[in-house]
Amino acid sequence: MPEVRIEHDLLGDREVPAAVYYGVHTLRALENFPITGIPISVYPGLIRALASIKQAAALANHDLGLLDTARRDAIVAACEEIRNGALHEQFVVDVIQGGAGTSTNMNANEVIANRALELMGHARGEYVHLHPNEHVNMSQSTNDVYPTALKVATHAGIRVLIAAMAELRGAFAAKAEEFRDVLKMGRTQLQEAVPMTLGQEFSTYAVMLGEDEARLAEAIELICEINLGATAIGTGITAPPEYAERVRDHLSRITGTTLITAPNLIEATQDCGAFVQLSGVLKRVAVKLSKVCNDLRLLSSGPRAGFNEINLPPMQAGSSIMPGKVNPVIPEVVNQIAFEVIGNDVTVSFAAEAGQLQLNAFEPIIAHSIFKSVGHLTHGCRTLTARCVRGITANREHLRATVTNSIGIVTALNPYIGYANATAVAAEAHQTGGSVYDIVLARGLLTREALDEILRPENLTTPHPLYRS
Repeated sequence: MPEVRIEHDLLGDREVPAAVYYGVHTLRALENFPITGIPISVYPGLIRALASIKQAAALANHDLGLLDTARRDAIVAACEEIRNGALHEQFVVDVIQGGAGTSTNMNANEVIANRALELMGHARGEYVHLHPNEHVNMSQSTNDVYPTALKVATHAGIRVLIAAMAELRGAFAAKAEEFRDVLKMGRTQLQEAVPMTLGQEFSTYAVMLGEDEARLAEAIELICEINLGATAIGTGITAPPEYAERVRDHLSRITGTTLITAPNLIEATQDCGAFVQLSGVLKRVAVKLSKVCNDLRLLSSGPRAGFNEINLPPMQAGSSIMPGKVNPVIPEVVNQIAFEVIGNDVTVSFAAEAGQLQLNAFEPIIAHSIFKSVGHLTHGCRTLTARCVRGITANREHLRATVTNSIGIVTALNPYIGYANATAVAAEAHQTGGSVYDIVLARGLLTREALDEILRPENLTTPHPLYRS
């Protein structure tokens, strides 16, 4: 095999390494965008989505008599190989690129064309037999292929994220059941409030995750609307009238996702609102996950000079200088994920706002930001589940002691001794260090029998009828 082959584009002839499947357009993009050093192949879902679209387009074009059977079969076979994981290393353009995703689309066109040529018995680069633009990109434009690929890939990624969140929710729900009888003091503004159970505290984390799973499921419904068939700006130029419906049907079947063609393709080609909405929900997930991790770090602080209410499973030594120190490294890494997702949402917002007229040129950074957020949150939820939440234990006796010694339980006595008396009891307990229980008895405000009944754990942690002696 020769070391290079000659390919031609608008700017002239270029030598392309003979061994690669991409071509001259991809080569120029490699030279033009040495930005992050991260190739688009880092997102395999995007590569599979591009291959699915090219396969659907070949089938639709054949249905409409625009593409012969031999070329259709070769393109479909190449796309199926890529969807199954082959040739991903040939998708080499940088994740951040100018041109509204044109380099990504051409990278896909060239890889698919050259693999299809091989399957037809031709050499790579012999585009007279099957051309990246004329045949692989038939009835398409970057401006409908690229956003559709982002939506297809994101839809699949969000489904995986929702499953990871459901697993984490289940872990918190299991802990809520395990800790249902563990009495502790609740806190507001880091000050003692009223008693609750550790199970109640952990159940809130499960509920929060369930709410966000529902919000994500709603958000991905918006990205099922695609603009495939819009071509350049939404007018459908170079595509036959029946193409949009045909290609949508094929793509839905290939991906297993029910897709909808946007009712106004011109609007859909320029609007990034669905990505803004989705990114906002991802930020919501991140913010709430980070809050939960803040709680876990605070509740496990100590072991002797902090809250010390729960124990996180030890994962690694915590210090190069302090022997015996163990840090809450898993919640810490999820906190950092959340910070990045929040920043990604800001990036998506600016990129969506910066679009002009009939196209948004900044979809590559939108894609990079959303894919990062989805991937990091998925891995973060899985890591938090497996390496933290499932191994949490409760310091039961310490928690009970904090309730017994807390001034906060005086709140439960308000209906029986009145706010003024309760305030006086709290002040004395604070000044003397005495217990609320003993001070109430000493002041003759309640009998021991009444006090014991009022301060039963089930009465302290749920609504109940007032005790009548």
